[in-house]
Amino acid sequence: MREQMEFGMPTLIENRDLEEAVLLCKELGLQFVELNMNFPMYQIPQVEETAYLKELAAKNNIYFTIHLDENLNVCDFNPLVADAYLQTVERALKAAHEMGAPLLNMHMNHGINVTLPDRKVRLFGEYREVYLTAIRRFRKMCEDVAGDFGVKVCVENTDGFLDFEKEAIDELLQSNMFALTWDIGHSHTCDNVDEAFLMQHKDRLYHFHIHDGLGNKNHQTLGTGEIDLAQRIGIAGECGCRCVVETKTVDALRKSVTWLKKSGYMK
Repeated sequence: MREQMEFGMPTLIENRDLEEAVLLCKELGLQFVELNMNFPMYQIPQVEETAYLKELAAKNNIYFTIHLDENLNVCDFNPLVADAYLQTVERALKAAHEMGAPLLNMHMNHGINVTLPDRKVRLFGEYREVYLTAIRRFRKMCEDVAGDFGVKVCVENTDGFLDFEKEAIDELLQSNMFALTWDIGHSHTCDNVDEAFLMQHKDRLYHFHIHDGLGNKNHQTLGTGEIDLAQRIGIAGECGCRCVVETKTVDALRKSVTWLKKSGYMK
């Protein structure tokens, strides 16, 4: 039997409310539910209902993590927009601490590109120092607000980190508050272009999103695709990471949990 790891489930559109998601999590023997702030029911006012969330988690012997809005752009050149996102993260950090959520997961925002006759230019890359100054401001805000909380902010790979994003991530990782999420399905669909960077920072891997991939499709049921799941989940285990089983339907989640149990990763 392999060493047991902690597995959780994402927010699923089929679950009508949080209580339904928590019951499914408990039924499947998973340890946590990822609250996805892209959904209307998991915005700041709802996430800040921490007494209710904490009670619900304790009653069902599970816990929560938080996935920040994928539109999050703390580096937007419009300071009003950037401030709104900074305030969102600030309040989410405080809520995570109060409810006992160990981490916030975030994507890097590529920003706007300008199409020239011969190429596309990313404005964050063109105005790199402006961008990196905003990244440092974001890091400092997180440290000032929650440096003693023990809550991690984990940066997830999506469709390939751009050069200026790698530089920004290196800036963020100067703080122990920041860590990395490895989404193995995203890696698969972009030919694993982020693997070298992620493995270079293997000691900062803290979280995984696991799903299978087939060709250019990810979020597939575990065991139905082309990804070397044993190798990837093995790295998660080595690094002491928890894993979100990030399928998109209840049926795929159930089948994926069955695969995890048959493979010896879950009891």
